[in-house]
Amino acid sequence: MSKTRQNLGLLFLLQLSQQITDILSHQSDRKKDHIDLAIASKTLAHEKDDRFNYEPLFAVHPSEQQDILSFFINKQFGAPIWVSSMTGGTGIAKNINQNLARACKEYQLGMGLGSCRKILFSDEYLSDFAMRPIIGDQPLYANLGIAQINELIANKQIHVISDLINKLEADGLIVHINPVQEWLQPEGDIIECYTPLQTIQELIDKLDISIIVKEVGQGFGPQSLEELMKLPITAIEFGAFGGTNFAKLENLRDPKTDIIDPICFVGHDCSEMISLINDKMLNANGQYQCTNFIISGGVRDYLDGFYYNSLLKSNSVYGQAAGFLKHAHQNYDQLAHYVEQQISGYKFAMRYLIPKSR
Repeated sequence: MSKTRQNLGLLFLLQLSQQITDILSHQSDRKKDHIDLAIASKTLAHEKDDRFNYEPLFAVHPSEQQDILSFFINKQFGAPIWVSSMTGGTGIAKNINQNLARACKEYQLGMGLGSCRKILFSDEYLSDFAMRPIIGDQPLYANLGIAQINELIANKQIHVISDLINKLEADGLIVHINPVQEWLQPEGDIIECYTPLQTIQELIDKLDISIIVKEVGQGFGPQSLEELMKLPITAIEFGAFGGTNFAKLENLRDPKTDIIDPICFVGHDCSEMISLINDKMLNANGQYQCTNFIISGGVRDYLDGFYYNSLLKSNSVYGQAAGFLKHAHQNYDQLAHYVEQQISGYKFAMRYLIPKSR
């Protein structure tokens, strides 16, 4: 045997020995982790998420290539996730919205902007909201409160809404319904002249735009849901009780009071609203024009999203605001990691979890 072949053989044995050593070392580290973390990893019976049957026998792990595409409001989504309306017109809002829009493009999600009131008559903060160049073809919706729209209609300035959508190159308008928030807000706008339902109907009659209607922390009761579903609007966003409660937020801002108004605790959570919608859809007989829903309000993670989407007997995505905001204000890599966790977790849940009937 030549010396060269001997050297190659020796090199191979050394490499193999190192690989075995690394494997044993890794296994040893893993076993040590198991011992060190065993106590900290204990779970208690009351911590169990009792919404699902866990069935581990019938699927392989999802791959990175597995698609969970959704078709929602005439656009393709890479996952059934919506970035709910958050912020604009403040110092850090531009960076937050840019990170969110970038994530929506990369992962094919939809996005609602925060209230666009500040750019109705001025372009000073337009760059905080102008996300079309970043988000690409993914859904992007402007956002105005019902009181502001009410005022525009009363002043015969409804055309300003079309101007807003055009300068943002938005797909349409989110109308947030927030009478409790406005009532408790120290500088809140009083809703007068028209009820929210009349205002929405006026928008439909006067403007040819796509409209999403949402609440901001209290959700919608059965009569409100039914009236909205009868309208030719694009989608209804829950904004249900259980997440960020903007009425309570404004109450806490009020320097004149140190108590929480009990009206803050009135509303409807996601589970209740899903039950209401399912009951209505069961006996629909074609009377409802809007059957697209964004499930938001107290949606903490992909398990909540998977559970609610599975229960609702209509086309839906789940929306988050606080979860995305927490990561978007820091750096894009952290936000991207969070979105990837949401998507991969949703894929896993689809393979191994079956929501229990309510």
